[in-house]
Amino acid sequence: MSVKRALVTGITGQDGSYLAELLLTKGYEVYGIQRRTSTITTDRIDHIMEPGGPVKTFYADLEDANSLLNVLMKVKPDELYNLASMSHVRISFDLPVYTGMVTGLGVARWLEALRTLGAKDTRFYQASSSEMFGASPPPQSEDTPFKPQSPYGCAKLYGYWMTRCYRLGYDMWAANGILFNHESPRRSENFVTKKIVRAAVRIKLGKQGQVCLGNLDAMRDWGFAGDYCFAIHAILTAPDPDDWVVSTGEYHSVREFAEKVFASLGMKFEDCCDIDSRFFRPNEVPALLGDSRKIRERLGWKPKVDFDGLVDMMVKAVWEEETNPKVRAFTNV
Repeated sequence: MSVKRALVTGITGQDGSYLAELLLTKGYEVYGIQRRTSTITTDRIDHIMEPGGPVKTFYADLEDANSLLNVLMKVKPDELYNLASMSHVRISFDLPVYTGMVTGLGVARWLEALRTLGAKDTRFYQASSSEMFGASPPPQSEDTPFKPQSPYGCAKLYGYWMTRCYRLGYDMWAANGILFNHESPRRSENFVTKKIVRAAVRIKLGKQGQVCLGNLDAMRDWGFAGDYCFAIHAILTAPDPDDWVVSTGEYHSVREFAEKVFASLGMKFEDCCDIDSRFFRPNEVPALLGDSRKIRERLGWKPKVDFDGLVDMMVKAVWEEETNPKVRAFTNV
């Protein structure tokens, strides 16, 4: 039996690193792409990357169709997981055109590259987002109307429909995973969950005075990124391509998340927070709550880490990083 080859875009990110680890445990040859930057961005995958590691990466960019074609010809993947994007919702308002070029058109470039090469046997996974639902009231399922409220949500929706378009129009194996918010110790510092956890630990240790936040009333369905990578793999190895909501089925406000984090460290959140208008979005998404019955019933997936477990995991990881200089960020959990 031949070994399957997987190509993971966004492999240096939170989801990409967990997915790469999962695929390695299943015996895959794992390849990734990374953008050329002036700073090192491989912290999350250094332990599995070359030299000596089982993962090989190539330089490519979702804005450069030729680079994508070159990688496909070199790797000849059985499975392509497109996790790469400009993924910060608030920043997408500052960079709407760039967000569209990467998060939206980047999907079309991958699909067209696969079609151009005649790689109809390559299974394609598109990382879609709950932000596509935007203003649609919760709960949101695969049948809920899309009403995106940000350039990021609009770009993700373009990628979602292009994935369906190529699946139906060219008989390509292309699936969408509509993932609701998912966090972990590997989450970037400019996302609100990690920002809150980092600030709380630093305030407890006397390294920081307060944390500045925006909308505390936004409700989100938060899960653990490691759990969601099992869902991603289940979606791409399902008998047929389809579109799937992945979520925990419960939601909490940003305020609730922050209160739980600070309480776990013996502090009151209200004593340490300042509201800053810079962190509000021009268009707010009030509530995202996923109805993931389809993937639970048909593919047998369900999350293992609950909300309390996620908070505890993130707090412990950041505490260890802040108190032990030998601990490398992103390798936890």
